Amino acid sequence: MPDQARPAVLLTGPVMEEVVERQLSARFDLLPLEALSDATAGAVRAIATRGKGRVDEALMARLPNLKIVGNFGVGYDTVDAVAAARRGVIVTNTPDVLNEEVADLTLGLLLATVRQIPQADRFVRDGRWLKGAYPLGPTLRGRTVGILGMGRIGKAIARRLDAFGVPVVYHSRRQQPDVDRPYYASLLDMARDVSVLVVIVPGGAATRHLVDAAVLAALGPDGILINVARGTVVDEAALLAALQSGTLLAAGLDVFAQEPHVPEAFFGLDNAVLLPHVGSSTHHTRAAMGQLVVDNILAVLDGKDPLTPVAETPWPKA
Repeated sequence: MPDQARPAVLLTGPVMEEVVERQLSARFDLLPLEALSDATAGAVRAIATRGKGRVDEALMARLPNLKIVGNFGVGYDTVDAVAAARRGVIVTNTPDVLNEEVADLTLGLLLATVRQIPQADRFVRDGRWLKGAYPLGPTLRGRTVGILGMGRIGKAIARRLDAFGVPVVYHSRRQQPDVDRPYYASLLDMARDVSVLVVIVPGGAATRHLVDAAVLAALGPDGILINVARGTVVDEAALLAALQSGTLLAAGLDVFAQEPHVPEAFFGLDNAVLLPHVGSSTHHTRAAMGQLVVDNILAVLDGKDPLTPVAETPWPKA
């Protein structure tokens, strides 16, 4: 049980022990979610979360002195930020520090999917090269990439594709005046005109199954889907059907709807490259993300401005 003389930070699960927990424990009691009770709730001033459990209105209602929810990651779909705003609770995330890392991984996943790098690796390991050359495969040449979501990471991905000489178009909720690239108001229209669709939009109810059977069909039998956003953005059943039937050429997936549970049907597909949600998984970037969680929590609890409040948190205050 926390020392009631010290404020507490509620942990919905492990965040990043060598950065977040280590630094916060110097000033606060760290309270695991399973230890939350009526006796401990009043001490909680902050929540540190990594998306392993929902931070909803019911949880926040139990914490009368809650000031901030520090989310580890750019996506914060497991935090009810609208309810937090109603309650005067600040929500922060960790943008920018992972942009380049995720963009790097996206290009790697795209190349691995188009050029069948994991399949070629297995070909060598299985000794099949001794029996003949690896068959010719698809190419990135002559393709146009459509980016679904032209935020910070989307722009970083687009810059990398420029270096590959690949045309880039985009669809987002609205056209961005500072982005000098062709814009599509309709995702379906964009999918018809491109042969690669890169998904990098937030998760949540607003984007659930945004990439559905119709969008996949519009990509066509030479189409490639790369998802580095959230698994819920893509209709997994429709994607499986498209890959199995050949109505979609291939997919590279870093995210899934029910992580870490991946539908077993994906495992038997030779036209899918599967990664365990590692877009920002390097020591360098995860440490920077953890430090930003700490810095946001300390700033707010010291009476200062949050460093990276989310859109739903009205800031600066009117």
